[in-house]
Amino acid sequence: MDSAQITGVFGELCGLSTPVSAHVSDEQLPEARVYKVTAEWSQSDLVRGYRLRYSQQWTLITDSSNHKSIRTVLPSGPCAPVSGELLSEPSPVQGLRAVVREVGSHQLLEIWDCHGLRKCLNLSALNIHGKVYDDAHFGCLSWSECEKKLLYVAEKIKNSAGGRDTGEPACIKDRSVYCEDWGEALTSKSVPVVCVVDLQSGTVRVLQGIPADVSPGQALWAPGSRSVYFVGWYHEPFRLGLKFCSNRRSALFELGLNGRCECLSGDNLSVSCPRLSPDGSVLIYLQGKVFGPHNQCLCVQQLELKSRNISTLVDVVNRSQTGDFAGVYEALPSHCWSADAQRIVFSSSCRNWKDLFMVDRRSKKVTFLSDTPPISAESYITHPPPPPPPLPPPSSHLHQEHQREGQDSSDSSKVYGSWKLVTVQRDLMVVCCSSPNTPPTLRVGFLPSEGEAVSWRTLQQPVVSFDFQWTSLDVTPPPEEDNTQYSGLDFGAVLVKPCPLLHETRTPLVVFIHGGPHSQFPAEWNCTTAGLVKLGFAVLMVNYRGSTGFGQDSILSLIGHIGSQDVKDVQRAVLTALQGANTLDPERVAVIGGSHGGFLSCHLLSQYPNFYRACAARNPVINAATLLGTSDIVDWRYTSAGFQFAYDNIPTAEVLAAMLEKSPITHAAKIKAPVLLMLGGKDRRVSPHQGLELYKVLKSRGSPVRLLWFPEDGHSLSRLDTQADCFLNTVLWLKQHL
Repeated sequence: MDSAQITGVFGELCGLSTPVSAHVSDEQLPEARVYKVTAEWSQSDLVRGYRLRYSQQWTLITDSSNHKSIRTVLPSGPCAPVSGELLSEPSPVQGLRAVVREVGSHQLLEIWDCHGLRKCLNLSALNIHGKVYDDAHFGCLSWSECEKKLLYVAEKIKNSAGGRDTGEPACIKDRSVYCEDWGEALTSKSVPVVCVVDLQSGTVRVLQGIPADVSPGQALWAPGSRSVYFVGWYHEPFRLGLKFCSNRRSALFELGLNGRCECLSGDNLSVSCPRLSPDGSVLIYLQGKVFGPHNQCLCVQQLELKSRNISTLVDVVNRSQTGDFAGVYEALPSHCWSADAQRIVFSSSCRNWKDLFMVDRRSKKVTFLSDTPPISAESYITHPPPPPPPLPPPSSHLHQEHQREGQDSSDSSKVYGSWKLVTVQRDLMVVCCSSPNTPPTLRVGFLPSEGEAVSWRTLQQPVVSFDFQWTSLDVTPPPEEDNTQYSGLDFGAVLVKPCPLLHETRTPLVVFIHGGPHSQFPAEWNCTTAGLVKLGFAVLMVNYRGSTGFGQDSILSLIGHIGSQDVKDVQRAVLTALQGANTLDPERVAVIGGSHGGFLSCHLLSQYPNFYRACAARNPVINAATLLGTSDIVDWRYTSAGFQFAYDNIPTAEVLAAMLEKSPITHAAKIKAPVLLMLGGKDRRVSPHQGLELYKVLKSRGSPVRLLWFPEDGHSLSRLDTQADCFLNTVLWLKQHL
């Protein structure tokens, strides 16, 4: 297979769309109730070299006698491209739509109604603030109750002599003065401010009264719109990276329009995702601990606004059994309340899955809502793909699926490994479902009454699904690999294989390791995995101890044991997969991963030098000791090695020696397998000099090594051209050495 064919496979797979947001509106007719679901999708286009966005709308008609029974789903109309939108939010009553759009160097605030563009403000020309924040950490766009005001967060600008704003960030008083930012993927964010625009007068003002040591974000209006709630991150004595980190000291605040600011949550905690109930009586939010694991199991807190009483709605889950709720690990969607303000819907990691849950405020009971029952596995369970249509093209590994109008398009034989809530409005849930062999699709269903199951309907099947077999594995470490402090923990993995071949040639295995380390590989659509399987590889995605979805004990068990426990877990999962699937070739095993996944990949090469035949690592951690002074999350560098972090820490010989001992560079001389390194020149999380350090060691010993350098990319290597280049080179490297 040549480069053009590999690029073609990547272009086909990355061109499959993913839903990113949805909105629900409804209308009562004499004989039925009509719901309109408008979804926004993201789609990658290799020809243009960037990601497109488009919207799509469906009409749902319910039974006249039961408004929670969907009678008909009308086919959607044509997709409409969405261009230049940074933020958008429909108003709940009048059906207006607010959009923050970037046009050239200017940011515009637009208000749209049923007759077209109603109002447009050039926010950049007003010189009240800097760039509007559109990221998931600080960004927001919130309508007031009267729908005459909007709330958002933007970068502060300094006031120059004479009171004229210059448009420069607030911290720039001299071009040579260092300006702190919020780290990887947030390098343009430094000093956020909360802004209110009056749509009648067209004026914008920055709200005053926020404590000087706090950076605000995730703002929303309080009932009555005379104050706002926001999350404030403490940035003294210096800022730490926020992306992928739910352990930053922060609090929930209420800020009056008159400048009076009050802290509503406790001290020395981490909070996020405030969500106001439809009746305005309760505010829920996520809460976790400060420092320690950078990602963690969170609890859901509820604040009774009248009494100011705070209680725990969903607590941290320390341990979970197979088939049980495993805790909350992810951000809440902006709309997650039931219409009666008594239930909250959310999605979260659950072992090798991502599932959908509902918690009742009255009973505090957590319920599974997906139609994929919780699965108990002694070793592993295989989920075959949907049956192919008659006479498929002989050269194709995919088949088309078609939806009949007015018929429930859900396939009872299909098991979705991932259920992710997009929104719930008017008690109608919109959920993104996918599996390793099925690209994302949207399903809808009404919140059920107690004891009932959800009647799910698929809005539109994916354009293709693939003849891959995927397997969920539960793996138990042997006694000698048990963690004595957190004994009895197990972990998991997801194995994805090509369709069975007629001949008996065994399939090469690629071990795919997630980064973090406190993240997860759920059984969901993954473009890299699908591409490798389509090109003839089997892929094993490992959720070693420390991954999310297995309880807080699993996360804590990895602290101080990186480079040993996680390495052994991955190797144990690989041996389990090889023993359980005789179609895999144990003589052709490779390993790939990024960040901590790259760290583990390089450890595996050196600790099992005769087992792995090739490696491809993206921005790997190679030397934790030298990384200490260059990473935007210096706290995690201490924690991962088993040491307490404090802002005034000064590295000691003991700390540096422990970090070095846990690093792949210590064992680099044992590496035999060819190594492909892919590094982002602007990586703030793991300095590219980490990969360069390994590159020089391997080069000096004559070991096969190749390095790809992407000067304009960061830690995630997320630019579309970078992703295409990485996929092509990874496949060619694996083909060459396997």
